[in-house]
Amino acid sequence: MGNTLKTVFLLGSLTGLLVVLGKYFGGTQGMMIAFVFALAMNFGAYWFSDKLVLAMYRAREVTEAQAPELVGIVRSLSQRAQLPMPRVYVVPAAAPNAFATGRNPQHAAVAVTEGIMGVMNRDQLEGVLAHEFAHIKNRDTLISAVAATLAGVIMILADMARWAMFFGGNRDDDDRGGGALGLIVMAVLAPIAALLIQMAISRTREFLADATAARFTRKPLALASALERLQAAAEHMPLNATPATSHLFIVNPLSGRSFLRLFSTHPPIEERVKRLRTLQV
Repeated sequence: MGNTLKTVFLLGSLTGLLVVLGKYFGGTQGMMIAFVFALAMNFGAYWFSDKLVLAMYRAREVTEAQAPELVGIVRSLSQRAQLPMPRVYVVPAAAPNAFATGRNPQHAAVAVTEGIMGVMNRDQLEGVLAHEFAHIKNRDTLISAVAATLAGVIMILADMARWAMFFGGNRDDDDRGGGALGLIVMAVLAPIAALLIQMAISRTREFLADATAARFTRKPLALASALERLQAAAEHMPLNATPATSHLFIVNPLSGRSFLRLFSTHPPIEERVKRLRTLQV
């Protein structure tokens, strides 16, 4: 029930932002159009957000013949976690990271970057993948995918609001809700609000996923060392990721960019490692 309420909160909040942006674009009529658009996006995010995220990062699906160790680990974890075998993807990026997506365990996918397979030993890679399986088992993936899709739309609309300043946005029209000042406020605050709503995805879900992964593998220290290695890599080689999707990854892909760390949806790696080292499995 907790995740269900959280999903409703996210959808409602992000839908509200879309409607408010519609108000500033086109007054009452724009607000109604934005509301209909938001309903369509909510429907689309539920059914297609996983495909959109995978396409965004140009992830390609791999078979056991193409990536025997990777797919073999995923197959073993699916049996231990008592979950259907997810689809396995590789993202063409040197920065090591990983994420899971999908609206439910029957339609799940796990993705790793090319870089992660070059810096992890088998136990560390298993720990990373077990963390992603934990998100699938704990039903976190739907929330993450929906948030990524709708927050991305809000950021696009905020960019459009900036352009609207040059095309009639300076008219102080009551129906448009504040003219130039309103457009400036929305263009600046809407992306920040979208990021803050994503942070409402509780950081405790990352702690829970770490603990669940440790139970799957019985090797909490392997995951701890993997997180430390991923964090060090992210500091020197940030992934070319958008803020709207940063919460999907096992470690914050934007951690090399100090300003964006203020909006991190991830708890500190040091705290995650500390908790893993105290686990008895």
